[in-house]
Amino acid sequence: MNKKSFKIKNKPNRKMYTKQRAQTHTHEFLGSTKLAEAGADRHNHRFAGVTSQAIRRGNSHVHVITVNTDFFGHLHQVRIVTGPAIPVGNGKHIHFAKGRTTLNDEHVHNFEFSTLIQSPLI
Repeated sequence: MNKKSFKIKNKPNRKMYTKQRAQTHTHEFLGSTKLAEAGADRHNHRFAGVTSQAIRRGNSHVHVITVNTDFFGHLHQVRIVTGPAIPVGNGKHIHFAKGRTTLNDEHVHNFEFSTLIQSPLI
């Protein structure tokens, strides 16, 4: 056996450390889909996570959300760009998200929710 083929080189990716933009902020979120299907198959799903960092959009900003739902014999993905910031006082804001999950098990679910405020303890 060639020992060199199994040697792991632990060199950092230099591109990772070159001039990164300043970090912005994220939001936590949690939500439930609306009910789908009929009869005994009628169900919904839950999801939770953290948004992407802020992405400047016009005079405001948005966030990307990509998350899997919980499992009910199948799961769906929630992939959405939030709406712009909605001020809620004391310099804080939230974002609204509305859309439809990916198709799985021959159906989709609608959803709508708002993110939690950014930096809740600051």
